[in-house]
Amino acid sequence: MQHTLKKAVSISNVGLHSGKVVNITIYPANVDHGVVFQRIDVLDKNNIIPAKWNNVVDTRLCTIIGNEDGVVVGTIEHLMAAFRGCGIDNVLVEIDATEVPILDGSSGEFIKVFEEAGVQVQSKPRRAIRVLKEVTYAEGDKSVTLSPSNVPVYAGQIDYKNLAIGTQHYEIKLVNGNFKHDLADCRTFCLLDDVEKMQANGLALGGSLDNAIVVDDAGVMNEEGLRCHDEFIRHKLLDAVGDLSLCGGLFYGRYEGIRAGHTLNNKALHALFADDSAWDMVDLYLEIDETDNHLYQTKVAMVGSNATAQN
Repeated sequence: MQHTLKKAVSISNVGLHSGKVVNITIYPANVDHGVVFQRIDVLDKNNIIPAKWNNVVDTRLCTIIGNEDGVVVGTIEHLMAAFRGCGIDNVLVEIDATEVPILDGSSGEFIKVFEEAGVQVQSKPRRAIRVLKEVTYAEGDKSVTLSPSNVPVYAGQIDYKNLAIGTQHYEIKLVNGNFKHDLADCRTFCLLDDVEKMQANGLALGGSLDNAIVVDDAGVMNEEGLRCHDEFIRHKLLDAVGDLSLCGGLFYGRYEGIRAGHTLNNKALHALFADDSAWDMVDLYLEIDETDNHLYQTKVAMVGSNATAQN
């Protein structure tokens, strides 16, 4: 069934790129509302932005969504992953800036706030976007493949010349709340050289060792080190969970990203929805378990399902 928060929650923290304090308040919402952002600092134009794959307007440094009036909200992926990890379908996110607060660079702090507020079961089934056949989007040696699976699966590989990162693989089935235990607290990361270049261009002004793993030629610069030995690839999959949650429902299939990031994640969703035979929408009345026994589905007409997912 669909879920929302039991009560509103507020969070204040620095924005990664602006370096300024950002305030958000997340309100419970009715069934079928979805995740919607509202820029309360914008008063002279439409300030509503639904969190959907076809509202993504930039993916170079993070995932940014926008509306027809050019109003945008960025760095949404960690918050969106936290909604997915807690099974939250319907909320209104009021925000007074162009980017979501970075907190510690993971989804963990968001999840703590949601758990303190509590999650409310609602009266209608969850919508799931089910992958029916394999779809791949590739650019050079980078690719994302979406394929059918009995449970949501996220797998990935990264390759970095920096030996502190190197080559890492990870795969996880998102069942039984294991997003919280295995991915949620894995932080964003970057190379020191990249940080210096971004800050020289007025970006990453709020970045610090408190909200990112920073790696130089000698290794990890954070005094406390890594939270797990493969935190880098786990964070990449956390990002993928957030990016694919923009599909218009619960992503129900297998994701495999090879050297992938926000750009390929979004382009893979575009490729999926461009092929009507590659997906459908189903209703989930019970929680997903390891088997098909808990997947109760009501098929909808293909034209109707496509309209629902893309609008």
